[in-house]
Amino acid sequence: MPANLTPQYHKAEDAYRRAQTAEERVTCLEEMLRLIPKHKGTTHLQADLKTRLKETRAEVETEKSAGKSTRSFRIPRQGAGTVIVIGAPNAGKSRVLKELTNAVPEVAEYPFTTREPLPGMMPWEDIKIQLIDTPPITESHIEPYVVGFVRSADLVLLCFDGGSDDAPEQTAEVIAQFETRKTRLSRWSGFDEEDYSIVHVKTLLLVTRGDDADASERLAFFHDIRPDVDLTVLQIELTRTDSIDELRNGVFEALGVIRVYTKKPGKPATYDDPYTLPRGGTVEDLAVKVHRDLAETLKHAKVWGQAVQDGQTVGREHVLADRDLVEIHA
Repeated sequence: MPANLTPQYHKAEDAYRRAQTAEERVTCLEEMLRLIPKHKGTTHLQADLKTRLKETRAEVETEKSAGKSTRSFRIPRQGAGTVIVIGAPNAGKSRVLKELTNAVPEVAEYPFTTREPLPGMMPWEDIKIQLIDTPPITESHIEPYVVGFVRSADLVLLCFDGGSDDAPEQTAEVIAQFETRKTRLSRWSGFDEEDYSIVHVKTLLLVTRGDDADASERLAFFHDIRPDVDLTVLQIELTRTDSIDELRNGVFEALGVIRVYTKKPGKPATYDDPYTLPRGGTVEDLAVKVHRDLAETLKHAKVWGQAVQDGQTVGREHVLADRDLVEIHA
């Protein structure tokens, strides 16, 4: 029997995947249990959610009792999306952050220069995207908090050093570290339909030093080692401005967001400081972004954009497009 999960449930599920603390996950799981349709087709999923809720509540108590002795990091989400940069030692992670953002990471030829997560904001046209560099991952070590960062990310950049013969095996080891922790670097984000304890996270395989004469051969060798790993590949060279611009565009495109501008009734439009929504986002989704109470009182909206007549009146379920201008009426 099909589960027939509602859009509201899927939104709560997505919020759960993005939660950064055990307390946030408890809140999301309680909302998922409230919203899930109650019938035979969801019996197994309901049981799984109740088990996860019990375990996560226990995790909250453990975190409280651990106090400050447990090493962890929490970086508030900012901008149009959060992109986590991961990779093996000397894979080019810090150089990516340095070239794309205003952050000043330590960049060196020796490994393990990144010891703690470091955020930066990447400008793209009239929005900014949050990038977070992370400590390197090896066959024998991964910082536990990095797994949480990746599972809650909007996008992951998996760096692969195109100039290193070690890159194929090292990158395979990075992927394996996440797989043992029920996290799959994938072409999409969400829970695995066969096992809800497994999370897929949308990932780009970023080949740094992509102009190296043997970069393509090393990439092919990686695919021989892990033929089951199917990721979109960006082969870039960080010494070239055009390649950096290509990377910026690739990150924005992979995030899958649209920009929506708002105006108050009777006021002139200003096309700046847009809200960002996932592709397929609706007027109701925008109202929630502006203010949660506004979504409850929303009556209709007027929209200006390429896909509508200027000032067209639409309902809360109207799907918005990139660069739409919206006037919300409550």
